[in-house]
Amino acid sequence: MGLTAPPVASAADCADAEVVFARGTDEPAGMGRVGDALVDSLRKQAPGMTINTYGVNYKASKLQLHGGDGAKDAISHIKSTLSSCPDTKIVLGGYSQGASVINIVAGNPLGGIKWGDSLPSEYADDVVAITTFGDVGTRTKQSIATQSALYGAKAIDLCNPMDPICHEGQGNEWSGHTEGYVPVYTTQAAAFIASKLLAGSGQSVPGFGPPSEYGPSVPGYGPAYGPSSPGYGPDTTAYGPAAPGYPPDASVHGAQPGYGPATPGYSPQDPGYGLPPAGPGPSTYPPATPSPEYGLVSAFR
Repeated sequence: MGLTAPPVASAADCADAEVVFARGTDEPAGMGRVGDALVDSLRKQAPGMTINTYGVNYKASKLQLHGGDGAKDAISHIKSTLSSCPDTKIVLGGYSQGASVINIVAGNPLGGIKWGDSLPSEYADDVVAITTFGDVGTRTKQSIATQSALYGAKAIDLCNPMDPICHEGQGNEWSGHTEGYVPVYTTQAAAFIASKLLAGSGQSVPGFGPPSEYGPSVPGYGPAYGPSSPGYGPDTTAYGPAAPGYPPDASVHGAQPGYGPATPGYSPQDPGYGLPPAGPGPSTYPPATPSPEYGLVSAFR
């Protein structure tokens, strides 16, 4: 008996878009706090579109030895989705350790090392947007937006300028990483994604004007982020407003760990370990109270 092609779902059964998101360290299975907030905002900014979600299935442990497993799971899911629903648009996203998973999926090497298999290039056109939050690749000037020929124009890399994971310099606080992305940056990322999803459709992001390459501004958070915006370079690495004043929802990351750069038992088996520090990155805010620098090992939780 000959092989048969996999069944293709009817258009009515397929979502317009699917957000594939990798959660941060120690968060329970699913999309994670940042991923959930991103999708909530995206659905409001792209009304009328059906948006499904998929939380990457991987062990998001402190040792961070399973990023390659997460990338394999994400790639397998994307292939499965597109085999049944070829018109569904794929959005990739990740926070903290999950951002490194998405770097692997996008084939973006950190520290010059390929940490796992990437999504085959024939699926590149199906990926309409990529967003990362608190990505160590920002700190080392190796983000998807700045390095990837395949996905750079579709990517936005968001870094709270108080986050020691992605921002090098004074003024960092551990809460800038654990509590600094909801709702300011998730809303900003959702606007960027919505502009990509609606591009060419004749629709615009409600309240934000027509879609543009960099997406619209977020009400109450300053001008649109683009090449000419202060603090936002053409690499689409956004250092927007810090969010220390937002309600401190219970963090799954806990308090600052206090590990030093030479913490025993940590070795370069996943993105972020042993990467050389880069030069000081931009910040839209001057440093407040100087804080000690955290090594990539200690900060990359």
